[in-house]
Amino acid sequence: MKILIPKALRKGDVIGLISPSSTCAEPEKIGQAIAYLESNGYRVQPSRYLNQAEHDPAHTDRYKLHDIHQMFGDPQVKAVFCLRGGAGATRLLDRIDYGLIASNPKILVGYSDITALSLSVFSKTGLINFSGPMIATELFAPSPYTEENFWGILTDPGYGRFLKNSEHHPVRCLKPGAATGRLIGGNLSVLSSLIGTPFLPSFRGSLLFAEDVNEPVYRLDRMLTHLFNAGLVQKCRGLLFGQFCKNPADENRDYRFDKMFAYYADRMPEGTPVFTGLSYGHISELLTIPVGAKCHIEVAPDAFAFGISEAVVEA
Repeated sequence: MKILIPKALRKGDVIGLISPSSTCAEPEKIGQAIAYLESNGYRVQPSRYLNQAEHDPAHTDRYKLHDIHQMFGDPQVKAVFCLRGGAGATRLLDRIDYGLIASNPKILVGYSDITALSLSVFSKTGLINFSGPMIATELFAPSPYTEENFWGILTDPGYGRFLKNSEHHPVRCLKPGAATGRLIGGNLSVLSSLIGTPFLPSFRGSLLFAEDVNEPVYRLDRMLTHLFNAGLVQKCRGLLFGQFCKNPADENRDYRFDKMFAYYADRMPEGTPVFTGLSYGHISELLTIPVGAKCHIEVAPDAFAFGISEAVVEA
């Protein structure tokens, strides 16, 4: 696969806003995020149907596809930021014009349900894109940690050689090792729904990263088992578990989470790095992770290193 690298953001560039998943019930957050982006020196262009709610999914899908294609087809737009996650992005995948995207590579940012769009775009075009903060969930009031990493990744080709985890998220080594591979992952629920479709990238030689929110342990266990039974995880060179924001109804959830992740780490070959605690997920201190980028990880009980091995934006 030919890897496409988008241009780095520069002050004065136009950032387009789209809503491929759910709408936002607090539109004031959109205004706050636009003001934040403009205060950082960028121009903002909301898509025609941004945050437009429809009861008929057929109408909703047409609006979403129109906005995706409009933003990638507009040469003035240099980056495309998603509104929020939720649901709905998977319905779009078989009708996206991937040729249009490949001909107009640009920054694409979003996580959670946007995992479907992120992985399908990389699978079909080779475009490195970014699993990171969104308009209505973080960018209306980003934490300093989220902000520093976000702008560093999107504006500086040399950034990210050594990514730092948040001090609030201790890394726990489950299997020591070191590996280099392309980052493939996102929200585990959405990723698992793509198994068996043409929209899931190859896992061969990859570093799999994952997070989820409000899922009970038994459902997460089922998803991870599905990945193993499909023969996908065995092709990975490392497993990077992020923040699995826990369902409060789960009894003994911390103990059960620990045991579940340890179980899957034990199933990986010796020397394959596996850890929990990556600053990635439905959290306020959020890493921006370049999907499809070649990265290196090294983890041991008393050491952790994580960095990007190649530029993910072009000057």
